Amino acid sequence: MTKSAETSKDEGEGRRAKPRKRVNYGAGREALLGAAVRVVARGGLRKLTYRAVAEEAGVTHGLVVHHFGSRDTLIEEALTHAVHTSLSTSALEPGTGKVTDFSTGLSEMVTADPDIQVFQYELLLESRRRPELLPPLRALYDEYFEATQRELTRILPGDANPALMRLVFAALDGLVLHQLVFDEPRVTDAAVEELRVLLRLLDTDGGAEGAL
Repeated sequence: MTKSAETSKDEGEGRRAKPRKRVNYGAGREALLGAAVRVVARGGLRKLTYRAVAEEAGVTHGLVVHHFGSRDTLIEEALTHAVHTSLSTSALEPGTGKVTDFSTGLSEMVTADPDIQVFQYELLLESRRRPELLPPLRALYDEYFEATQRELTRILPGDANPALMRLVFAALDGLVLHQLVFDEPRVTDAAVEELRVLLRLLDTDGGAEGAL
């Protein structure tokens, strides 16, 4: 092969090769979990493979295998990552006991990272077809329920009962789902404010009963 032919071959291979994204050292696992979330959010759980995650993250297939070992482990850790990220950014439990602080920024959370919310709904629906997904889903959703319960107990006189907690969380969960579908953050904000109005009424009623 002539030198010019070799050069031409090298250039052709260079054009075909896809540059890989760099994963920051020390944040590799988080980057892979984020990639898994995006893959599922776009194509459903059936699209989640080591190769799809590696391509999304710009790393080797072997690195994904090294970090997680099995697809089930990858799914569970990605779910844990998604739930904990949502809890930290949704103000579901600001810890202040003030109604005005409850679930502030909910619409902004959805707008900023819709994939992490879509991922959770995808797994919820998939659990109807794959019951083995239900135990980790239930355990992680219990964290949502417990955070809601704790904050409502701070806000309202006496302990908030579990039925009320489920009602409030279901309202917020439904608003997130609707924003993902209809993309109406202002509607989300208005509805959350109405929910706060109802919580203030419960606080007032409770206070009035306690004074009698």
